[in-house]
Amino acid sequence: QVQLVESGGGLVQAGGSLRLSCAASARTFSTYGMGWFRQAPGKEREFVAAISRGGAGTYYADSVKGRFTISRDNAKNTLYLQMNTLKPEDTAVYYCAARRSGSLNTSHLEPQYDYWGQGTQVTVSS
Repeated sequence: QVQLVESGGGLVQAGGSLRLSCAASARTFSTYGMGWFRQAPGKEREFVAAISRGGAGTYYADSVKGRFTISRDNAKNTLYLQMNTLKPEDTAVYYCAARRSGSLNTSHLEPQYDYWGQGTQVTVSS
């Protein structure tokens, strides 16, 4: 069982930045592929970014490519999402998720993930 706790959300003006963190309970954090998803009001949850177990490989949704950066610190059991040049359409609840298996090629698919955090709200004002 892996518990995931997101933090770092908040209210920011368009063009600003936020860094989300996701603290994992598992001592085997480095064996999990990780991802970020988001859900805007009235919309389905969508993929944002994913990272491989060692951190060398990353994968982004087109909508955030060049603005967001996913990273991880396996020594601290923590996943990050640096969000720059935020837009009002980035407003959503952001979730981190962990997968035991699979590759980056399928990391955009929700069923690949075994554990989910409770989410953190990000609101971008115009």
